Amino acid sequence: MIKEADTLHRFLLENTPVRGEWVHLDASWQALLQRHRYPPAVYRHLGEAYAAVALIAATLKFDGSLILQITGSGPLQMLVVQATGSQSLRGLARYRGEVPDGDLVQIFGADARLLITLDPGAGRERYQGVVALEGSSLATALDAYFERSEQLPTRVWLAAGPDSAAGMLLQGMPGPDGAPTPRDSEDWTRLTLLGDTVSGEELLDLAAEDLLGRLFHEERVRLLDGHGMRFACSCSRDKVQDMLKGLGPDEVRATLEQEGEIAVTCEFCNARYRLDAVDAEALFAAAEPQPAVGSTRH
Repeated sequence: MIKEADTLHRFLLENTPVRGEWVHLDASWQALLQRHRYPPAVYRHLGEAYAAVALIAATLKFDGSLILQITGSGPLQMLVVQATGSQSLRGLARYRGEVPDGDLVQIFGADARLLITLDPGAGRERYQGVVALEGSSLATALDAYFERSEQLPTRVWLAAGPDSAAGMLLQGMPGPDGAPTPRDSEDWTRLTLLGDTVSGEELLDLAAEDLLGRLFHEERVRLLDGHGMRFACSCSRDKVQDMLKGLGPDEVRATLEQEGEIAVTCEFCNARYRLDAVDAEALFAAAEPQPAVGSTRH
């Protein structure tokens, strides 16, 4: 079967209280890498996070954004990825020197933290979960995050390469009484053990139907219609102007006097916004007091 590009599928393991998500990112992943030249040790972790945020966002009903961020004092200092309710993705990483192969502590540092932020939008309250980053991979760190939380039992499997990023998620569904599927239930144990047999190559190379058929060949799997995923950045000239208004006219004018213009580059997509003195004065003209109509100066 032909592998679908930039697609996310939900699937149901029928007769069990377990559902899943599968994602394969191609052009949307390449769009990110075209804007930033990352070494392999960096883009592998960034690609896994890129697939992970798409999977996790798919389990939620929201119109805002979900942000997964890792920060630490190691060679790979920070990565952040974002998914929105409109199936758009973006992300970036910051690193210094050579990033080694190894566990997460060696790569991100012993003080590294994993943050997941849900911003529902429309003025609603944001939720943020923070845990220490531990384990041999991002998948194991996310498994630990979900195990410590009060959310539904959730497991993820992730892979990334120079051409694509992919992942699979299993999640226990609430029972008739609203209680989550027990983590020690027979169905959950059996299905996650089968999930543990998947390889990174299979995630990257196989179509959803082929992969799920191979992993869960004794289960009844129902693959639902897929959703397209895309790279998109939410930066805009209006947002840059709002940021400059927040700095205030004195700081903006001082920068213009020194630099001749203000140039702002979006870290996510490398879009560049330039404002000259005329643009800057127009920003503050409406906010500054104006002479009353018909006033006369003597």
